[in-house]
Amino acid sequence: MSVPAAYIGVILIWSTTPLAIQWSVIGSSFLFGLMARLVVGVLLCLALLRLMRIAFPWHLGAVRLYLAAGLGIYGGLLTVYWGAQYIPSGLIAVIFGLTPLATGVMAAVWLGEQALTLPKVAGTLLGLAGLSLIFEAGRQWENGSWVGIAAMLISMLIHSASSVWVKRLGDGIRLHPMAINGGALVVAASLSLLTWLGSGDTMPVTLSLQTAGSILYLGIAGSVVGFTLYYHILRHLPAGVIALITLVTPVLALLLGQWLNGERVEPRIWWGTAVILAGLLLYQWSNLTTRR
Repeated sequence: MSVPAAYIGVILIWSTTPLAIQWSVIGSSFLFGLMARLVVGVLLCLALLRLMRIAFPWHLGAVRLYLAAGLGIYGGLLTVYWGAQYIPSGLIAVIFGLTPLATGVMAAVWLGEQALTLPKVAGTLLGLAGLSLIFEAGRQWENGSWVGIAAMLISMLIHSASSVWVKRLGDGIRLHPMAINGGALVVAASLSLLTWLGSGDTMPVTLSLQTAGSILYLGIAGSVVGFTLYYHILRHLPAGVIALITLVTPVLALLLGQWLNGERVEPRIWWGTAVILAGLLLYQWSNLTTRR
């Protein structure tokens, strides 16, 4: 597959995932939507692993890697699906745009990677300033949206910590990216299924075409295709070009929420988003100016 097509595919999938999450729980509980999405994803991923004859080992090192990635997927998505009930879908992408900042700080502390230079520290502070603007706007909404914003922040931190954990465990272990994704989805889908069963939630009697389509989209595109495309461009593009994705998806997700879901985005949210994107741009400046 061509690299430009894969790059555009990642942007489209990451931008549409937040809205699909909200649509996937219409007429059902968020626990069922999460469980169904992960079950679809793991079944497809395991089928592809077998079809493509990709090694899928279960030795101790691989299991640790699967747990690190799977716990991140499960914990991150559980808080996302719960918090998505309280905020516009576009805000999910905006807050997850802070992932490079959080991951960079954690990697510097835990892995000793890329010292926190002055531009990186300034970018991180700008990101926090933008987040505070969004929190302030959320506190003024009547439906307690600040709780949803807090849930997204927790989810983003879980995702970032999981990425750093996977990086630390993955050094020296050569596994195909789809094998790592398959093992992670086995862990996440199993935990999600146990959570759904333990909650006493029941299977929806009927699902609308919109809900069923969103679940399938998330299971196929969000859990399998997006991951594969991301690792494809990771092999062929500089880090600075890949970093541009986090500058595009938040704005596109906000616009899609307005156009397709009738979501109202207050001016303060746009200001907060602009400050966060400025922080990301400053944080990634050295990568953006680096040639291959």
